[in-house]
Amino acid sequence: MSETPTIAVVGSGPVGAAYARVLLESLPHARVIMFEAGPQVTERPGESVRNIADPDEKARARERSQGPQAGEFRESLGIPSGTIVEGMFTARQGTHLLDFGGEGSAHAPSFPAAAAATNVGGQGAHWTCAIPRPAFSEKLDFIADDEWEDLVSTAEDLLHKQSAAFSDSPVGAAIRTLLDREFGAELPKGYGVSTLPVAGDPQPDGTMRWAGTDTVLGPLIEPGTDTAARFELRDLTLVRRIEHDGARVRGVVAEDLRTHEEAFVPADAVVVAADAFRSPQLLWASGIRPAPLGRYLTEHHVVIGTVVLDGERMSELVSDAALQAELDRRALNPADPVAAVNRIPFSEPEHPYSAQIMYAETPPFPLDPAHPAAGNRWGYINMGFGVRKFPRVEDGVTFRDDELDYRGLPNFTIEYALTEREDAEIAEATDRLRRAGAALGSFIAEPRLLPNGSSLHFMGTMRAGTDPATSVADPYSHVWGFENLLVGGNGLIPTANTMNPTLTSVAIAVRGARRLAEDLR
Repeated sequence: MSETPTIAVVGSGPVGAAYARVLLESLPHARVIMFEAGPQVTERPGESVRNIADPDEKARARERSQGPQAGEFRESLGIPSGTIVEGMFTARQGTHLLDFGGEGSAHAPSFPAAAAATNVGGQGAHWTCAIPRPAFSEKLDFIADDEWEDLVSTAEDLLHKQSAAFSDSPVGAAIRTLLDREFGAELPKGYGVSTLPVAGDPQPDGTMRWAGTDTVLGPLIEPGTDTAARFELRDLTLVRRIEHDGARVRGVVAEDLRTHEEAFVPADAVVVAADAFRSPQLLWASGIRPAPLGRYLTEHHVVIGTVVLDGERMSELVSDAALQAELDRRALNPADPVAAVNRIPFSEPEHPYSAQIMYAETPPFPLDPAHPAAGNRWGYINMGFGVRKFPRVEDGVTFRDDELDYRGLPNFTIEYALTEREDAEIAEATDRLRRAGAALGSFIAEPRLLPNGSSLHFMGTMRAGTDPATSVADPYSHVWGFENLLVGGNGLIPTANTMNPTLTSVAIAVRGARRLAEDLR
């Protein structure tokens, strides 16, 4: 092993950033080279696009995340802005469909809304920054509770967790009161209605600077720091394959998408942290093909609806003066649609769903001025209940060596189906969503199940575990059979989840990075 080890990290999202930071801070002589197929779309690498105040600049950053290396597919890869539900579980602007219908498109008729972001920061530049902790059966059973507490706390620090964002909102507090009246008696202690933990930094004027991948990278992108001198970020650079001998990796072959020149980059270890589809695709293209690769695909399905807040009920809890003060404060940052975020967390067996309740002054879609709910002074609630998908080997990705995608990598097909088990929980979640809506006001968009893939939280395709027959990675994120090849991201999560998985994935990455640092010493 070299005295100055080089680690190649494929993917520049929060998980790849966590690996880079933990490794460089643990190994004073190590170097990290991070490869990202997309462009840098913000001045600060990986910053949340939500922080951009100018709407044209924000739209441009999102457009450039929609697969710009795809050339003529650029427009068809992007999800049209008219289909966006901004401020829900994910921010779909800035993403591109995997099955976009053109030549080189993935095949996903049973998972049609699957999408990705291709830019420095990955989804960490576009996400809604929700970081709830997993609980009960969502947790990984091969990590002891005391170690998990340390890992998840470290991940929360990396992401700049805020437990009580918008807790000073009187409207948000009134919403919690109304929901607690409806659900409180049936929820276990500690898992009742509360504010949603988010990643970001409150500002003196009451606004929020949302966390992006730049937050995780921290000193690695601050000029003049020791870690910055040992960190290199190569954007618009596509890793085409991993070179290995079947037990150890030697490095990666990467293409500069500006010049289309390919070069071998030697590395003492490789971490693949692209996403739940493109990471398995790279392993497959490199001849690394364990049987569970790409299988056990899950997401959390989302039942959503939009409610207009009832003025009579709200005015009993919030004075006109308090409401006006909140509206005046909100006017300082009209570019950010979210004014308060509440939740009902996952618990078993009482509430096996994750509810997110987003308060905003305007509805998430155009409302006819003649509609009786138009211009409601109390605002609107965009609300979603996350429903788990139980892992099955039948759900997942299959790759084809005889067909290439638009990037020239083995194309893939996504196979996915809901079972009676998921259908039953979706039906119950829909009933609970109706109860929540009735407690707060009336629906202006009736509860509906979003298409498969809509959550953008894809898990299980590189699942970690203790059995190589059913997992791709060991409990420390090493690909089974390899000494120095690791994988990272939501694809490692082996459990059925109802909520945003970023915190879990970063915690898993911290564990993998710490073990890799020990190996490299």
